[in-house]
Amino acid sequence: MRRLLFPAVALGALLSAGAANAACGDITLAVFSWQSAEAMSNVDQFILKNGYGCNATTVAGDTVPTITAMIEKGQPDISSESTPSLLGDVYTKGAAEGRISQIGTAISDGQVSGWYIPKYVADAHPDIKTVDDAMKHPELFPAPEDPSKGGVIQGPQGWGDTVVTAQLYKAIEGDKKGFELVPTGSAAALDGVISKAYEQKQGFLAQYWAPTSLLVKYPMVRLEMAHDDAEWARCTSKQDCPDPKPNYWKQAEMVTLASSKFTSRGDVGPVKDYFAKRSWTQAEVGKVMLWMTDNQANGEDGAKWFIKNMPEVWTKWVPADVAEKVKAAL
Repeated sequence: MRRLLFPAVALGALLSAGAANAACGDITLAVFSWQSAEAMSNVDQFILKNGYGCNATTVAGDTVPTITAMIEKGQPDISSESTPSLLGDVYTKGAAEGRISQIGTAISDGQVSGWYIPKYVADAHPDIKTVDDAMKHPELFPAPEDPSKGGVIQGPQGWGDTVVTAQLYKAIEGDKKGFELVPTGSAAALDGVISKAYEQKQGFLAQYWAPTSLLVKYPMVRLEMAHDDAEWARCTSKQDCPDPKPNYWKQAEMVTLASSKFTSRGDVGPVKDYFAKRSWTQAEVGKVMLWMTDNQANGEDGAKWFIKNMPEVWTKWVPADVAEKVKAAL
């Protein structure tokens, strides 16, 4: 009798799981190549699969082609972390036609680029808060190859942030203020220059962005400056513009997008509620990214580490019974 009972129980469990999956259905989540997006998409997959019983799968993508496919073909269903303001007409037209929409916030304080200085320099010189303040003190930010000049460390050629840095430097006439641009050939080289200077407690001024694991490991302070949308479109973001004016990055929103094919479904109400509540801060995702970097881990590993080690964050996103299912799945 016991031998007959076990298959019945197992069959019941399978039928129950199948019913849960059927109730939620198939959901595809785009995974982008940068750490925060990779981690977020995998967190979403784990919670939707184990907490809500969805058949949640991830598909590799990149910002423009993925958003275009969501608008034109309705797939994938979800982009966990996107910046619509950087997509231009691709997103604006699709949203106006009702083909794609924002259903949640990925990072509550967004993503932001800028010029950064080490926190220990900012603490020692509280008067330095803006780009203009820093330009008055080249001696505090010596260039690696020529300490007699200040250095503005920039990323590799081809990056949008590198273009903006060069245009900003030109606009404020950095050469005349005792500075020089310090190019780096890759993301790894940029991180290497910053890491070496930080560990030696040297002053430096570098182009960077948040959230990143580097800013968690090596705390830095973003210098302030005004932003003008019209000037950004006219010149700041264009490499060949000959007459830039002083202008700076603004904070970019990091949101969750869904195709209309997904939002029009009748079986995803609880999932929509999840995305409406689900978001983390730069500091929170930074901790995950640092763990991923230190452990050479991928987004799937990072998601599991986050769910195990930071329940105070994600349990606020879901009902108590869903949270228990997610914890049990670990």
